[in-house]
Amino acid sequence: MCTVGMWRLFTVFALAAGAATPVVAQPPEATTREAAIEQAQAEKVKALHPYVPGKREALFNRAEDILVNGVPRWHPFFESADYGGGFTLGVGYAHHVSPYNLLDVRGSYSILGYKRIEAELTAPRLFHRRGSLSLVGGWREATQAAFYGLGMGSSTDDRTDFDFQQPYGSGTLTLWPTRRLLMLRGGLELSQWSLRPGEGSFRSVETVYTPATLPGVGTKTTYVHSQGTVGFDWRTSPGYSRRGGFYGVTLHDYTDRDERFGFREIDYEAIQHVPILREAWVISLRAIARTTDSKTNQQVPFFLLPYVGSGSTLRGFTSHRFRDQNGLTLQAEWRIMANRFMDTAVFYDTGKVAARREDLDFNGLKSDYGFGFRLHGPFATPLRIEVARSPEGTRLIVATHPIF
Repeated sequence: MCTVGMWRLFTVFALAAGAATPVVAQPPEATTREAAIEQAQAEKVKALHPYVPGKREALFNRAEDILVNGVPRWHPFFESADYGGGFTLGVGYAHHVSPYNLLDVRGSYSILGYKRIEAELTAPRLFHRRGSLSLVGGWREATQAAFYGLGMGSSTDDRTDFDFQQPYGSGTLTLWPTRRLLMLRGGLELSQWSLRPGEGSFRSVETVYTPATLPGVGTKTTYVHSQGTVGFDWRTSPGYSRRGGFYGVTLHDYTDRDERFGFREIDYEAIQHVPILREAWVISLRAIARTTDSKTNQQVPFFLLPYVGSGSTLRGFTSHRFRDQNGLTLQAEWRIMANRFMDTAVFYDTGKVAARREDLDFNGLKSDYGFGFRLHGPFATPLRIEVARSPEGTRLIVATHPIF
């Protein structure tokens, strides 16, 4: 008990001594830390400058601006005068004549001497965004357009060539009465077709055929071409879409001023995009049938007959490989989104031409398959590169528009 008392007394003295010990003043640590932070911030302010993207990032930013915001003032133009022109280079100059209306002057030249020059005025926001107008005027020449004969029984050895020159002017008005789903389109074109001997290494068409055996050989014909479309369209955009569809019918009337080659054409088209896995995959399907009917005592010229074989129909066959009075094309694609700018696709095409409408069936179809990729924006596909394989060989397709 005495020991406990001693410990209590010792503790009291220790506490009293600690309380009596003078406290040494400490530097204002908080103030010093704030000063250091302020000094560091002042040094950073001296080195501040706007962010400058690297070369690669700047390139991607420029590509995104073109894909999203539209055509730049000076821009490349790769559209040939006609299918089969080979590698094509061109340039265009676009100028906004108003906040939305655009005037685009462009021209191109291909490795085979195909030439094209034209100007287009587009007005995309008419009638409170219920309509759009396109006015086009130009001239084109195809020096080696191919003709293999009529029907599905022709051979690549039957190829003949012809040259055509065509000045043209047209206007197309598209209306969306309810701003969605129902689409109406009307167009009028005045053009002149002048056929001349082909310039290629193949035989010229007039050395094999005559105007009596092949209507249109050596002709110079002026056409007034009118057309009207009624369709239901719920795609995001005709230029690029991963869902929705289009179902429409288009009536064409070709009036020949000389009443020799006047005819009518009806196009039936169906497109359907089926998204899978939140649109990471898309199954895209298309069917299009074209039928023609000549006017009384007139004929359909061979150069305006429906055809299959091109970068937009049977991609594994040469351009205009098969021609006849009626044509059918069926296409299927499995599209895979690689990133926000690029899709890849595996595709299959099949189709035929026939002299009679009732022969547009599934017998005797030609087919091809292939793989490709597309660079795109939200509403357009400015570049499409594909490799297609058919029984007649392998073809490379480079296009500046979507397949469908």
